[in-house]
Amino acid sequence: MRRILILIAMLASMGFAEAKPTYKITLQIEGATDSVVYIGYYRGQNRYICDTAFNNGKGKFVFEGKRELEPGMYFFTNDRDRLVEFVVYHEKLNFKFKTDEHNWNLNMTVKGSHQNEVLYNYQRASYRLYTETEEARRNLDSAAFVAFQHKQRLRLDSVQYDILERYPESMIAKMMAATKDIDVPTVDSDGNTLTPRQRYEYVLAHYFDNMPLDDDFLVRTPKTVFYQRVMDYVDKTMHGLPPAMICPLLDSLIDRSEPAPEVFKWLVMTLTEKYLQSNIMVYDEVYVHLVQRYFATGKMPWLPPSAIDKEVERANKWERLLVGRVAPELILFDTLQHPHSLYRMSGDFTLLIFWSPTCGHCREIIPALYNEFEKVADSLNMSAFAILTEPDDHTVVKWKKFLADHGMTDPRWVNLNGGEANVDWREVYDVTTTPQVYLIDNRDHKFLAKKLNASLFKTICKDIRFMADKEKK
Repeated sequence: MRRILILIAMLASMGFAEAKPTYKITLQIEGATDSVVYIGYYRGQNRYICDTAFNNGKGKFVFEGKRELEPGMYFFTNDRDRLVEFVVYHEKLNFKFKTDEHNWNLNMTVKGSHQNEVLYNYQRASYRLYTETEEARRNLDSAAFVAFQHKQRLRLDSVQYDILERYPESMIAKMMAATKDIDVPTVDSDGNTLTPRQRYEYVLAHYFDNMPLDDDFLVRTPKTVFYQRVMDYVDKTMHGLPPAMICPLLDSLIDRSEPAPEVFKWLVMTLTEKYLQSNIMVYDEVYVHLVQRYFATGKMPWLPPSAIDKEVERANKWERLLVGRVAPELILFDTLQHPHSLYRMSGDFTLLIFWSPTCGHCREIIPALYNEFEKVADSLNMSAFAILTEPDDHTVVKWKKFLADHGMTDPRWVNLNGGEANVDWREVYDVTTTPQVYLIDNRDHKFLAKKLNASLFKTICKDIRFMADKEKK
């Protein structure tokens, strides 16, 4: 019996005893009317709840957790979506907050957290400037108000500068720095005036200079601090750039975050998903690059091997289907059981289409695409290789009726049953959704364009005609 007791004591000392709370956060709300208050946090563009506490009958809410709260911006909230923020950043988590029901934010005080003292002092100073500005808006004429508003902005800048100077290691100071735009030079080191292109390239290279990408608190901040700036960089600053420029810029951004595992993880996952879902045809190349650089090289150890394998497999398929690559050969049968080869289609260009009449998007897109095709088939010497993706007997009947109802009988538009083929075209062309539309140059069988609808197809055809006319001149 004594040996059993000793063994139990040893197991407890090794961590099998009940874990002690890793944080204790007390919130006292004078005059509280809520029976429950929550702790939540920011991540990306969303907010999440991570803990709950109940009113002890005297407005006291005690949060105790057995898991650490990671660095970042958190908040107290209730069922009415009332909210007051606080920070968790390199301090022992034994915070005591106190406020009242009248105004959670303005009347909030804290013990045990210098980080939050800095935050609340800043918020109170900002609110004073805001109320002064609103009062001036009501009482001053427009000219006087503009001058007053400018003065208030300078005062707010001064408040922020004071925090940056006095508390540079505070989280609120680092958030302020993260949201500051970079200073773009107008001249180079030799005093030569920089061209607009040179200044743009400077922005591309230095956009995140003020962002502490090596600090994990970034992923748990309001969306304007980190998430939106990343999205603005991708959607606006890099808008229209080719993959050859985008890929090294994203690599630089992601690689700088490697010392912060959570930031690194968020950037890789978010950017990979963004380019996976992109409707811009050439951006498939960015997705492929990100997967091959980060998923296929062991840099994502937190993901299950099956998830990594799935992503790598898809990227490898997409790599073979990028604009500029040779289209895999296809041989299928038309409605009269005559075989047709993709590589032997007549004309200079072939429109390759995977679709089904049971697909709602297909029923909308394919007739419009067919109409645009008929307009250019002669002038651009073009044919179409249109494959039914659901070749069961029931769908084949619908397919033939759909073709007849929409007058899709142009001999240059070849309708093919996907039931028999030289390869598993679903696998080779990664046909998981429909419609999928490619444009192929018959001279070398390379993809000229992909992800086409009627409107984009029309634009591409105009570009082809423009280039052809340019070559003639």
